[in-house]
Amino acid sequence: MINKTSERKLALGIPKGSLQDNTVELLRRAGFKVSISSRSYFPSIDDPDITAVMFRAQEMSRYVADGVIDVGITGNDWIEENESDVVEVAELVYAKRNLQPVRWVLAVPDESGVTEAENLKGGIVATELVNITSRYFADKGIDVKVEFSWGATEVKARLVDAIVDVTETGSSLIANRLRIIDTIMLATPRLIANTAAWADTWKREKIENIALLLQGAISAWEKVGLKMNVRRADLQGVLALLPAEKSPTISDLADKDWVALEVIVSERLEREMIPQLKRAGATGIITYPLNKVIS
Repeated sequence: MINKTSERKLALGIPKGSLQDNTVELLRRAGFKVSISSRSYFPSIDDPDITAVMFRAQEMSRYVADGVIDVGITGNDWIEENESDVVEVAELVYAKRNLQPVRWVLAVPDESGVTEAENLKGGIVATELVNITSRYFADKGIDVKVEFSWGATEVKARLVDAIVDVTETGSSLIANRLRIIDTIMLATPRLIANTAAWADTWKREKIENIALLLQGAISAWEKVGLKMNVRRADLQGVLALLPAEKSPTISDLADKDWVALEVIVSERLEREMIPQLKRAGATGIITYPLNKVIS
């Protein structure tokens, strides 16, 4: 069990596995430096009030519910699968490759004659997500045998009738010549807290602070700040090139014929906009990375 002898220590669980690298990067953007040794499950973190430990996302909610750790990051899929009694503090929409939810899908080999879930009646379905998958078929009134899969679920698709597996882009399913029949659920990481820790005033404030910083880091992910100088005579033309939903900051310069303009845009949009802004009269264009955007 984590050593929490001090009342002023918060035990944080970091997911080990596919979410690990992006979680560490997210924490870095939020202002926390995490260092992980290749042989240790106890990362160091540059906050004296926090101790960190690494667990698989699949088991994180159990350890939070049992009070082994105070707070952790795991997907709502595993919270639901484990039926864990925890406080969901914040949704953190990020994954291994992008900032989108992942999908748990029902899939069969391309050559299979199965076209819908009902075709699997009396069959065998392999998955790590046994409870949720069982409820999915029970809700549809379809009698199937759901077997637990110890990883490499895609390989077993040709040994059983179907699989339920997680996918982010679908590329791995395509590579393994699998066809999606249905989506079982969408899943996103959540910051979750132990109920007793959440009831503790000091710990709750610390957890809320972490949630605020993490959400700010996600809001800033794949975005940049964009600054430029613009002649007043060219201002309307430049503004017309900016996203309609963005309201830039406009400041007067010493030269009354010029203004400074600043806006936050996506990295993808920035690379398209800069040449257009330059042609429209913007000058002194500066882009800079963002760590956090707090709304």
